[in-house]
Amino acid sequence: MPIQPLGTAQATRKDPTRVLEEIKRLALEQLGGLPGSLYPAVERALEAAANSNMDPRASQVLYQNQAALWVLKQHHAAHVMRFRQNVGSGFDSFRPQGGRARRELPLGLVDEGQLDLHLAGQTLVQVFEKIHAEPLEAMAGRLKVLSAVLGLEPPENPVGPERLVSSFVDTLSGEQVPEALRGQLFRQYEQELAKVLGNLYEQVNTLLASSGYGTAVPGTQAPAPRPEVPPVSHHELVEPRFPSAPADTTGPAGPGWSGADAAGGHGPAGGAGVGPGASGAVAPGHGNAAGDQRGASAAGAPGGGDAAAPQQPGFDSAPGASAPTPAELVELRNMLHAWREGVLRGAAGPMPAPGQVPQPVSADRREMRVDEVVSVASLLQAEPSDVFARALAGSGRLAGVIREQLSDGSRRLGLDPEGIRFSLDEEDAIDLVALLFDSLFQSHQLQDRARRLYARLVLPIVKVALTDQDMFVRPAHPARRLIDAITEACAGNRGETSQERELLDRAAAVSQRVVAEYNEDLAIFETAHAELDALLQQQRRRIELQAERAAKATYGRERLNLARDQADTMLATRLAAPPLSHAVADFLMTSWRHHLVQVLLREGADSPRLTEAKALGDAIVAADRVAAEARGGELARRLLALEPAIVACLASSGLDHTAAEHGLAVLVKGLVYPDAPRKLYEAPTSDTSDEEEDEKGLWLAGGTDTLRFDPAVADRMRDLEVGEWLQLTDLDGETSAVKVAWASPLTSRRLLVNRRGVRVLVASAEELAVLSAAGRLQLGCEPTPFEQAMQHVRGQLDRAVGHH
Repeated sequence: MPIQPLGTAQATRKDPTRVLEEIKRLALEQLGGLPGSLYPAVERALEAAANSNMDPRASQVLYQNQAALWVLKQHHAAHVMRFRQNVGSGFDSFRPQGGRARRELPLGLVDEGQLDLHLAGQTLVQVFEKIHAEPLEAMAGRLKVLSAVLGLEPPENPVGPERLVSSFVDTLSGEQVPEALRGQLFRQYEQELAKVLGNLYEQVNTLLASSGYGTAVPGTQAPAPRPEVPPVSHHELVEPRFPSAPADTTGPAGPGWSGADAAGGHGPAGGAGVGPGASGAVAPGHGNAAGDQRGASAAGAPGGGDAAAPQQPGFDSAPGASAPTPAELVELRNMLHAWREGVLRGAAGPMPAPGQVPQPVSADRREMRVDEVVSVASLLQAEPSDVFARALAGSGRLAGVIREQLSDGSRRLGLDPEGIRFSLDEEDAIDLVALLFDSLFQSHQLQDRARRLYARLVLPIVKVALTDQDMFVRPAHPARRLIDAITEACAGNRGETSQERELLDRAAAVSQRVVAEYNEDLAIFETAHAELDALLQQQRRRIELQAERAAKATYGRERLNLARDQADTMLATRLAAPPLSHAVADFLMTSWRHHLVQVLLREGADSPRLTEAKALGDAIVAADRVAAEARGGELARRLLALEPAIVACLASSGLDHTAAEHGLAVLVKGLVYPDAPRKLYEAPTSDTSDEEEDEKGLWLAGGTDTLRFDPAVADRMRDLEVGEWLQLTDLDGETSAVKVAWASPLTSRRLLVNRRGVRVLVASAEELAVLSAAGRLQLGCEPTPFEQAMQHVRGQLDRAVGHH
């Protein structure tokens, strides 16, 4: 809605501080009773859940939750007061001194329970921001005008969902809340907010407008909004829009490419079926009625279709998107045809296996219509998917198994398998889906449980591929988004933690839901994706924290190694000359070196304490020279003067005062004998760090002098930015996607983590260049599992066609 320009209608505006106080009063009146009012309903919900649970441990879980709830009830008054204070403090940002009073809090690790509270709160915020998007947008504009009148930058909305949810989370932040109780608390809090937020936001907007903030000035008109590309709506995801321009039969040519293909996909099955078309290079169009008309109009013109289709949103509009465009999909299908023909001729191809490709058939066999194949797949969809799971265990067998199952299903529907055959488009759909699933398992670390999960989705995805080619060309397609989400949930997930097991369970549940409910309506994929993505949001945050912790640990090790190297350099200088007694050399190599490392880590190389520590080492060496010359009186005076510094040095090694005094006595004892043997000592070599031991399989440690690399490639590696994805192959030949998570400010080495945020490799630019030359590191990685798998399919077919 139009916002009142600043500097106009000032006479009609009320005092902004009074307006804010009125909004604060409204918020506290309607929300101030929380969270105490939640507890009775939460207790009833816990009892109901326990009564419906047949698990014998349910009573014990109920007791634990009731005990935690009893503690919350005891703190009822404090919680209500803290919640009201948290809500009220949101208005402090509108005070001129509020911004100056803010300060940055130190970073640190948070408890797992507190992290779960914040993650649950983020999910709740997203729900309410979506429900109340319109009033929140209007309120934001009005608060912006009000803050400008106060001379402030627009602060956070004090009654926005984020503020109200964070107030609730902060209220519970000091409590130990079990998982089941936490879920019930947030669910009940969501219900209570849902009852009042709509009315509260209406009252706040009305108050701001009536007070002169954000209302239109008479005689002025709000500027016209800038034209934007309309976002893809839910209906557009289910039924793609096509341009109204007439079909152009000069589209990209290619065997099996119908007008519906060029338009970016086929409509849902169940529309007008397509009868058998002439066999040959051009397969019949199929899909919805519009698709049939385009296919009919393009008969005799290979590749005929809608030339404007590539301009439609979602084909390849995102910069850098690697999803195949319609023209690239034509090329992919051409390579697929060439590969099939080569296998039929007996040429070598990728993953040939019995049933992998169709056998030559007589021309009198009828091509199955798409709706017939979809009906067969629907018949088999709800049946056990063990046969597909076994096929996924062996690369190259899935396409043959799909064909065998569809042939068997057609017999059960009364169709004679000896008198029918798949059309070229249907063959393409089967092979592309099979290659896609095989590539997912080759390029991601998917466990046996994931194999069973994916096996359930084989036939639903085959049906999508038959009826909607858009899946292969539009990144936002619901089916591919669900595949991406399931792969993200399952890749590298061994179910070792409760969060990982919850992800696997949710992924299995959504796959079963797709199997049970998918009936050519893509909305079920969208719903299933939204259900899984809500949990993945929490997982992504955990992965970010995991990568941050890995970066901090790596940085800490680098600082320690640097401090050790610097200390070793100082030590070597003192050991080089003159000859030293054993007691002095041992003190320097142990306690004094450790003291140097501690000072370097805590104070830095330019600190006064480091100067004092180096002076102590020089003084000990000088005292040993005095002892060798039998100047006992001077030695005694020197040692008395050095006693406080020596004791402090020994204490930095973790010794208490008594142990430090004993260490001093040992040093003095070693100095009192002028004729004690003295010699030159070599500085001890630093121990190999644990990091190097862990990464010997990948990290080519040893310095750049012993590495052979291309300087240009090394320069490219130095330009790698944090967030870039790469493909790394370990010594076992397993390739995985890795991301640059951190660049060291000390050594410029890059920390690479996998999709779970776990450290995989820390290496310099030169070492990465060596890995690249060895073929174990490739720059660039597709941003989503689906795109990465399709890239693998393209490369596989390209290599196979080259062999023909």
